[in-house]
Amino acid sequence: MSNTGYGATEVARRIEDEETDPFVLDVRREEDFEEWQIPGSTNLPIYDELLEYDYSTLEEHLDDLPKDEEIIVVCIAGITSGRAAEFLRENGYDAESIDDGMNGWGRVHRQYEIEGADGVVQIVRPGTGCVSYLVHDDDKAVVVDPTQYVDEYLNAVDERDVEIVGVVDTHAHADHVSGARRLAGELDVPYYLHGEDAGDLDRVSEIAHGDSIDVGDRELGVRHTPGHTPGSVSFEYGDVLLSGDTLFLRSVGRPDLEDSSEDAVREAASRLFDSLDGLLDLNEGTVVLPGHFSDEAVRPLATELGELREETTNELLSYVEDGDEESFVETIVESLADEPANYNEIKQINWGKEQPGDDVEELELGPNNCAAN
Repeated sequence: MSNTGYGATEVARRIEDEETDPFVLDVRREEDFEEWQIPGSTNLPIYDELLEYDYSTLEEHLDDLPKDEEIIVVCIAGITSGRAAEFLRENGYDAESIDDGMNGWGRVHRQYEIEGADGVVQIVRPGTGCVSYLVHDDDKAVVVDPTQYVDEYLNAVDERDVEIVGVVDTHAHADHVSGARRLAGELDVPYYLHGEDAGDLDRVSEIAHGDSIDVGDRELGVRHTPGHTPGSVSFEYGDVLLSGDTLFLRSVGRPDLEDSSEDAVREAASRLFDSLDGLLDLNEGTVVLPGHFSDEAVRPLATELGELREETTNELLSYVEDGDEESFVETIVESLADEPANYNEIKQINWGKEQPGDDVEELELGPNNCAAN
């Protein structure tokens, strides 16, 4: 059977479009699906059968599949899903597969302009929960938290006819390999990072609280917001806060990826509490733009600080609002999720202590687990 299908980027576009929102059938093993999946997808664990060209279970479940909407089938790399999609077409269904499967899904990047955030482009990886930014003014731009897929940012500036004059990481990432050093090196522009997160890196322009980075006639103001990491920073850009992994829309950054001992987690959580308390002093109309998301479907990912303070969906931020540091720390200690996949190796790469190998793309595939709860 031939394998034709959609690219993962096209699937992401269709999922966001209510008029073309497809039925996504995931044929991977149940444990793989439970760990990481496309939001809203349905699992039929027939991967091993499809490897043997066995379509019996799929045939038994044909009546469970929609005849009146498009079915997009996904597996690991697009091989078994291609077989399943062709079998479905032969049985009268409108079905295609994702060419590179979940591997391709993890590489998708989507761009969004943001109302109320003039000069900021949000770049979302729906398959990993990573969010990066292009901030620009006049014909200059700075890239914030780029992924290893640097062409995404080169294309974004080409589309807007702006020039990248700097690249910055809000912190040393643990969930994905940063593309900041590579992008800055290719363009011969500064790479900015707080000194406490610089590790063994050289050619870093260290930033500290109160510093600013020029973007055309505007500035990115640096706020040191430690807790998730010792050198975590957030950026003010007019009425916008790029909050990195300090503040998410429904949680805050986990403080255990530097040192997971309970004493260290408690100390880092206390620093995070103070950082968040400082952010709450900002104007309530400040547009919060996070560095990660979990399963939020809203695009772009943006909420005014006043709304975040009023909503009940961010339990940990509510403790900060109430001045309840004890409950904040205890909740974090008691509710930490599994660490991001391969996070130690990823941190070593981002600190400059190891060089990325041939498996660098596969290292970061999987669920985003950077939130504290």
